[in-house]
Amino acid sequence: MDGVGSDEPGQRPAQVNRSELSGPAELVQARDVYGGVHFHGEVTSQERPQQLPGDVRGFVNRVEELRTLNRLLTEGDQSVNVSLSVITGTAGVGKTSVALRWAHSVRSRFSDGQLYANLRGYDPGEPAQPDQILDRFLRALGVPPSAVPADLDGRAALYRSRLAGRRVLVLLDNAASARQVRPLLPGTDRCLVVVTSRNLLSGLTTRDGGRRLTLRILTEDDAVTLLRDITSPYRSGDDPAELTELARLCARLPLALRIAAERAASRPFMPLGELIQDLRDESALWDALTAEEDEESDAVRAVFAWSYRALNPTSARLFRLLGLHPGPDFSAPAAAALTGVPLPQVRQPLDALVNAHLLEQSSPGRYQLHDLLRAYAVDQVRHLESTEGRPAALRRELDWYLHTADAALTRTLPFYRTVPLDPPADVTPLTFATNAEADAWFGAERDNLVAATRAAAEAGLPRIAWQLAAVLRSVFMHQNAFEGWFTTARIGLAAAQSLGDRHGEAEALESLGKAHFQARQLTEAAVHHRAALVIRQEIGDEYGTAVSINALGLLGLRHRHLTGALSHFGESLAIFERLGNQRWQALLISNLAETRYELGELTEAAALLEQALAVQREIGDRGQEGNSLFFLSMTLRELGRTEEALAAIKSAIAIAEGVSQVWLGHWLVEYARVLRALGRPAEALEAVHRAATIQRRLGDRSREAMALDGAGEAYRELGQADEAVAFHLRAAAVHRQLGDDWQLALTLDHLGGALTAAGRAEEAGQHWREAHTLLAGFDDARAAALREGIAASFLSAADRSVE
Repeated sequence: MDGVGSDEPGQRPAQVNRSELSGPAELVQARDVYGGVHFHGEVTSQERPQQLPGDVRGFVNRVEELRTLNRLLTEGDQSVNVSLSVITGTAGVGKTSVALRWAHSVRSRFSDGQLYANLRGYDPGEPAQPDQILDRFLRALGVPPSAVPADLDGRAALYRSRLAGRRVLVLLDNAASARQVRPLLPGTDRCLVVVTSRNLLSGLTTRDGGRRLTLRILTEDDAVTLLRDITSPYRSGDDPAELTELARLCARLPLALRIAAERAASRPFMPLGELIQDLRDESALWDALTAEEDEESDAVRAVFAWSYRALNPTSARLFRLLGLHPGPDFSAPAAAALTGVPLPQVRQPLDALVNAHLLEQSSPGRYQLHDLLRAYAVDQVRHLESTEGRPAALRRELDWYLHTADAALTRTLPFYRTVPLDPPADVTPLTFATNAEADAWFGAERDNLVAATRAAAEAGLPRIAWQLAAVLRSVFMHQNAFEGWFTTARIGLAAAQSLGDRHGEAEALESLGKAHFQARQLTEAAVHHRAALVIRQEIGDEYGTAVSINALGLLGLRHRHLTGALSHFGESLAIFERLGNQRWQALLISNLAETRYELGELTEAAALLEQALAVQREIGDRGQEGNSLFFLSMTLRELGRTEEALAAIKSAIAIAEGVSQVWLGHWLVEYARVLRALGRPAEALEAVHRAATIQRRLGDRSREAMALDGAGEAYRELGQADEAVAFHLRAAAVHRQLGDDWQLALTLDHLGGALTAAGRAEEAGQHWREAHTLLAGFDDARAAALREGIAASFLSAADRSVE
């Protein structure tokens, strides 16, 4: 049995919302499970995302373009004809505005919601990656964060599954390439995707059947109309010739026109001719917005400079400092930290930038810069902010992210040992009253946190880089978010090494060891954990030494080097007893109990688990209480105390529900075993199918295979031997690919039983022989007992075949 084990001292309390442990499930065939089993129910209001940004104001004409987009929808039944449209055109020509205007006009036709993402294809920073966008889309579609698959293919498959049979409008803004877009395409023409890009994205039209709409700059009349629409409420009597000249200076680009119009509207008594002269004078202030040297680029540069110069000093400083922000968007508190002012004092400058069309409010409380404006902000901060001011501002914001992330982690995982941090000097981190608030903050800021870790390292702030990576470790661990986890941990390791901080280096090595362990990369995990142990022993870190020794014990347990595992756990326990750390003592006792279970010493294991549970309940360590209850259920079940096992596993699942899909997916398999032991195989099948779904989403192939194997056992007890064989075969294939001889032997044993029940005794014998051979590689009592059982089954089947 692959136990969870533990190297974390505790988790957050549970919030139980489900009334049924197994949940509703559709019974599916093995091939469907392996390819990504998903349980479809009615679409809830929470699964109808409404992500479209607000409609644009000052929208002029584009009648023909909107009519072209409307032709994507048929008349009458309003069913989707063409499922992909690509809107292309030069920077600032209004691609996003046209897409949003049209999307809002047809949103009622997409009853299951709208999804929106800015792909940041032309942003000065990192473009959005498809797996990041899929993560956000899946959450919006009702997938819990910890249930999002770890890999791009898994996320794309689940995304297509969630959209199957639904009518959703997907708007993908600022795409750089077809490769960036393709994983985000639904697998159904009931959904419609609109993509905006400066590039032609020919691959989407030739290979994926998309229809291209190329936007041209506005006609002279439309450009002047746009200027009038925005300025007329505030000024009158402007000379039509001067409006035409202003439109010409803006190259008739909607982005530049709106900024210029806002400037004119804010100065109602200033003659338009003077504003035009100011704009002409600004035309040489910025010489490197894009690589092109054309009229459009010159116009945009001039309008940006003109509008920026009109800001008051506070708003102008905020705008240029935003060029330092490392992530795709930001909140008002982050802007306050960047500028070094209290939160109330940053709201007016933010409003001023939004009103001047220099900043977009992407959602309540969150802001983002158009990629062209961000490039301009980067240029301004480099030229106008002092060499002391730039690093000080970035450090404030990164320090704010570090301490706010630490506060959120403390809220959600109260027993986690955080990295000791110096008090924040010039920033006020957020505080969180509830787990939900902290979880929401992590969800909104995840991309920014990864970007902040990278920015800290690149800016010569290695201490912040490794500390932020260390704080984020446990968050990523509970979501199987391996991409962010590995990225930040590697950055943190390099940062600590550059600083010569041995403690930080050991923390980063431990994080990488945990990430590899959870990803089933045991060789790499051992390398990192041993390296961390060496450092901790050298610097005299007893606490860290004990943690690393426990990690080596878990590796021994996974490899079934059980005597070595006992030794490691005992050594770690002795250190924590000397340190007086109750939480870790209880955790080590639980790990010792799992090892005793694997050795077949069930009575000893049960006694140890009761001892661990007493401490965990006393100190309120609910997460480790759940882990101990899981092991207790396994032990009691094998002791024949099935009703007690049922009570234990139900209590464990109640802790996991809504808190950790990593726990839940694994513990449901044990729940299914208990149900089968109680003669309830149909309920067991529901539970194990739910487990398979969760593990598929988490990207844990090993535990998914255990769930498939459990489904096979349930099918056999239901008298459906052929279905059982299919599930066992699929599970065995995965374990074989992963090189897990122990789990493969267990599955082959079950496969032999299913084949025998199907009347295929000869095939059963082949698989039993292989299982018997595999188990010879293990020298513990449990392996020996399994070998004896397999031999007996083989002889019994042979006797029946002779009869």
